[in-house]
Amino acid sequence: MLLDTSSLYFRAFFGVPDSVRAPDGTPVNAVRGLLDFIARLVQDHHPDDLVACMDFDWRPQWRVDLIPSYKAHRVAEEAPEGGGVDQEEVPDTLSPQVPVIDDVLDAVGIARVGAAGYEADDVIGTLAGRATGPVDIVTGDRDLFQLVDDGRAARVLYPVKGVGTLQVFDEAALREKYGVGGAGYADLALLRGDTSDGLPGVPGIGEKTAAKLLAAYGDLAGIMAAAADPASKITPAQRRRLAEAREYVAVAPKVVRVASDVPLPAFDPALPRAPRDERALEALAERWGLGGSLRRLLSTLEG
Repeated sequence: MLLDTSSLYFRAFFGVPDSVRAPDGTPVNAVRGLLDFIARLVQDHHPDDLVACMDFDWRPQWRVDLIPSYKAHRVAEEAPEGGGVDQEEVPDTLSPQVPVIDDVLDAVGIARVGAAGYEADDVIGTLAGRATGPVDIVTGDRDLFQLVDDGRAARVLYPVKGVGTLQVFDEAALREKYGVGGAGYADLALLRGDTSDGLPGVPGIGEKTAAKLLAAYGDLAGIMAAAADPASKITPAQRRRLAEAREYVAVAPKVVRVASDVPLPAFDPALPRAPRDERALEALAERWGLGGSLRRLLSTLEG
């Protein structure tokens, strides 16, 4: 089971009231909500391995170099020239909770994995590709639908409400909702665009049109070849729009498709049955008032 950690703690933050606070009054709704999410996921799905995949760089420069608008509207503070990572716009009461989440996951013993210059999506793409058995990817980010693959038993568990209600996306569910399978989803997303990620898409080519074009011509390369072929059945308007977007289409695949070759550190993905650092965990529980949320997680992990 691969967790898109930031996606889940954002959902926890907005789903759990900020009246959930530590003894000193600091909000811990994202921390406690995430712990409850993980407990529920382990209880319901019984993974052998569990990895919390992290955004060590939420807006990698190599993606920005290709499409400068990529996540540009979410930059709170740009990195200093010559290095560093742009600061993402995050609610004031969420930012201080992220280091607490890191510390608690580490003390519990849940593998927390990321890589400099890559997003959690890329870590998930790499680990999903390496897996020798079934993979459940837990995310509220549609980008990861591209990893759905019945042949490798890779599916996405998409939270609808909390994580008590998860929509399971396999190839059939993807085709029913979007008209494409996992292999075609990145091309669909690229054509459609995504305002939340600052991806313009091809103007005039919406989700349904993109799905029809992919059904007719197979993939993005097939669509672009058909657009350049006067004998193809692509409409004049679509032909013009695709021609005008040729520069975007040339670079967007590398931005939209998750990396599958991220250099990752060695780690143990096994689901922990007991805390890695019980003393540190006790201190964190007391300092942040983690109470029932932490107890439920530890009880679930024990068995």
